[in-house]
Amino acid sequence: MKLWILRHGEAESRANSDAERRLTGHGREQVLRSAARLLAQPLQAIIASPYVRAQQTATLVREALGFGETVRTVPWLTPESDVQKVISELDRLGLEHVLLVSHQPLVGALVGMLEHGHGQQPAAMHTASLAELEGEWPLAGLMTLCGLHHPG
Repeated sequence: MKLWILRHGEAESRANSDAERRLTGHGREQVLRSAARLLAQPLQAIIASPYVRAQQTATLVREALGFGETVRTVPWLTPESDVQKVISELDRLGLEHVLLVSHQPLVGALVGMLEHGHGQQPAAMHTASLAELEGEWPLAGLMTLCGLHHPG
């Protein structure tokens, strides 16, 4: 399995709620730089948080890649979601090449858990950072972090 985990791009600091924060112009540019790293990758699904900034990020990636499938929106990718729940949902999907679009602290904790098997070493995921993991199954401690890219 190959798994990419993308944190949304830079978002506005204010909105009616955290879930309604939108990407800034700079955030859109960050996302497009990260999306370029996914060109020619055999994605089967783009799965995103329901929060506006994650939806915008996933849509930008989808359009930049010319990805034919719609973005799948799931409730288990919000900032405070449980890492074990995310891992269980990924395993249940049974897909081989997946992009997740979500938020901190979830993305850092998820990368750390998949790589190290515990939550003591979360990955440093800046806005629009893209982690690339590979392994037989999406299980804690059984995936290798192949790259962690920051759009600058």
